[in-house]
Amino acid sequence: MSLWGDLYRGETEFDFVRNRRRFFILSAVLIAVSLLSLVVRGLDGSVDFTGGTIVEAPNAAAADVGDFRDGLSEIGQSGARVQLRTEPDGSETVVVQTEALTVEDRDELLATVSGVAGVTPNEASVAAVGPTFGSEITRRAIEALVIFLIVVALFITWRFEWKMAATALAALFHDLIITAGIYSIVGFEVTPSTVIAILTILGYSLYDTVVVFDKITENVHELGSRHTFTEIANLSMNQVLMRSLNTSLTSLLPIGSLLLIGSYLLGAATLREFALALFIGIAAGTYSSIFIATPLLTEWKEREPEWQRMERRARRRSGETTLTAAEAATAMATEERSTGAAPRAPKKRSRHR
Repeated sequence: MSLWGDLYRGETEFDFVRNRRRFFILSAVLIAVSLLSLVVRGLDGSVDFTGGTIVEAPNAAAADVGDFRDGLSEIGQSGARVQLRTEPDGSETVVVQTEALTVEDRDELLATVSGVAGVTPNEASVAAVGPTFGSEITRRAIEALVIFLIVVALFITWRFEWKMAATALAALFHDLIITAGIYSIVGFEVTPSTVIAILTILGYSLYDTVVVFDKITENVHELGSRHTFTEIANLSMNQVLMRSLNTSLTSLLPIGSLLLIGSYLLGAATLREFALALFIGIAAGTYSSIFIATPLLTEWKEREPEWQRMERRARRRSGETTLTAAEAATAMATEERSTGAAPRAPKKRSRHR
């Protein structure tokens, strides 16, 4: 049978858990690089966060970035950020961002940009943004994130167990750090749209993780008395793998189209900021839900006395020192299809004195 057919039927035999050390090492390296970049380079906040002056003008003279930089250098604004943006009608607009300026310096900046662009100052627009606006956005975003994490932890603890809540939150922080690290390394600008997109991808990442945890809980109740937690986790992840891949692809394709067509071809900068954060975050969330959350949960659960006893029993039954998780998952799936047996989950034994 083809791999594609096995994926759709949930009959693949990928050994995710046995290779978890490799995934943990890869994630640890990515997190370390991200944190280092955040400490050394930091994030490139937009004028909404740092405060400053923005001048926009039609580029009627078709001047390039170098022309604008030469003009800005003459008035002492060589560090200004210059961006040429293509509008939907095909025309070009220049956007210049600087630090906060006095009224006189702002008027001089407007006159210089308008002159290089070949328009009158009345055809250009200037806006001043204070840093208090950015600090307010940051404060509200942090408050929303904290409330979100608390509600998520309480819900998963109530629906499943607290260890699943802890590993799900670990996967969320994994996605946050890597997404922020990519923005820091590449130098992408962080805007309010980026903050909104990041809060959106947290919900997506959580959904993908909960789907796997729900399947694990179901299989524990059905197969827990005969198989180890490693075997159950591997079987569960193989059963929902295609669902996770389908969800990711159906999300990434329209976001990729939005990023390519909506922003770069149509020139909608706001769409680019929003779609870029979504694309990076969903890709990281898919990776963490498959290779981080469940393997981390398995590492934790295997240390519980009940599952350690199941591991010893499985080794005695197999007559081997180690149990091959892929072979065990195949046997479990075969047993489930052929017999429909539903053994009970392992229970803690009470000690009588």
